[in-house]
Amino acid sequence: MTAVITALPATGLAGGPRAAAQGAAALARAAELPVLRAIEVPQAWRLTEGKGVTVGVLDTGTDPSAPDLTGSVITGPDYIAGLDPPGYQPPYLHGTYIASIIAGHGSGPGRTEGIIGVAPEAKILAVRVLPDTQEPGFRAFGRDARYYDSIARGIFYAVDHGVGVINMSLGSVVPTSDMREAVAFAISRGVVVVASAGNNGAGHAKFTPYVYPAAFTGVISVAAVNASGHRASFSDHNASVLVSAPGVNVPGAGPDGEYLIGSGTSPASAFVAGVAALIRAKFPRLTPALVTQAIVASTRRRPRGGYNTSVGFGEVDASAALAAAARLTGPPAAGLSPSGYFGGGSPGPITVTHRDYPLAAALLAIAIMATAGFGLTATQLARRHLPRYRPDGTTPQRLGRREEVAWPAATATGPQSAWPPPAWPPPSWPPPTWPPPSWPPPAAIPPAPDHPAQDHD
Repeated sequence: MTAVITALPATGLAGGPRAAAQGAAALARAAELPVLRAIEVPQAWRLTEGKGVTVGVLDTGTDPSAPDLTGSVITGPDYIAGLDPPGYQPPYLHGTYIASIIAGHGSGPGRTEGIIGVAPEAKILAVRVLPDTQEPGFRAFGRDARYYDSIARGIFYAVDHGVGVINMSLGSVVPTSDMREAVAFAISRGVVVVASAGNNGAGHAKFTPYVYPAAFTGVISVAAVNASGHRASFSDHNASVLVSAPGVNVPGAGPDGEYLIGSGTSPASAFVAGVAALIRAKFPRLTPALVTQAIVASTRRRPRGGYNTSVGFGEVDASAALAAAARLTGPPAAGLSPSGYFGGGSPGPITVTHRDYPLAAALLAIAIMATAGFGLTATQLARRHLPRYRPDGTTPQRLGRREEVAWPAATATGPQSAWPPPAWPPPSWPPPTWPPPSWPPPAAIPPAPDHPAQDHD
């Protein structure tokens, strides 16, 4: 997922290649200034230009000799070394373009030409974590397991080397645990993480699949808008989008003194990373969450309702973001003064309340006994008034205060058919004399026959 970049033409210029290059630099500055003014960058420069902040650019690599970046680039490791054939020199196209939008300082007489970035006094830590599309190893990059963790390794390296902001104008629909862990590590170390939302919006009418790292929690996910502030047709639209920035026909510097025009969420992300660098330079103690809050709370061209999945909370505004950050760093809101109190009138002396704990214990015991007595009474009433049921499903009649129930003898076919008996108890019950005179009978009960013992195996 990269921006669509083409060379900025310098047609109609006489004097050979040098004049053409100078002409292109002048054209680049003229084309870039309206974009910077649209998001109030020149107004923000009255407060800071990003001095003291290093921005980690995790990309295809950055050309440190580009005229608009000389002296501003620190070259980090190449985490995809070995992807291209031996001896191949990477072009560093996309990475140089993105770095110039963030921290280009211009060139020519008085640096009045070329690309000037959002934070022209910031430094760039360039870490190569993916190839440009024209590199020989580009197609193999996504299938080679040696490079699955290149982005995560780049994040860890950038954090360990003191960056205040990380920009990742890249993404994948496949989230990896390594990348998630690295992003969380960066944020926990106070680093603001910015990433492009993705360039797959044209093929999805309602919802675009999430792209990572932009969709990870804590990352500022940036969509692209055109000059009118509307979502660019290619820009992803989903709930990960937090803010938006210019992303259509954005000028930038390329390697070897070239100047480029690009479209995508990649340059949009770079603009927001530059604004984050300005905030970190002016207010270095702000946490990533507060930097994000300042950017979100100060956007321009906010959508109806305050948010939508196309442009997030609106288009970034550099000057307003610095003002919002200043409010977040101010003293806390005034609370209740030491001499203040709630309520009306004089508070008077402190009243001491005495509690009779023995009396409270006695009342608690009475309450418990009353509750137990109520429960026992309810149980007795339930037993008295609830009917009982025979095995055949019928309800017996009440006989006085208690129900006397005689269950029928069981047979193979169920209860006896002559239930209940005609009269119960029988008239001759109990017998006149009990026990009978002849009890016990004269003959003794014969002993049981002997059985042989059985052993259990």
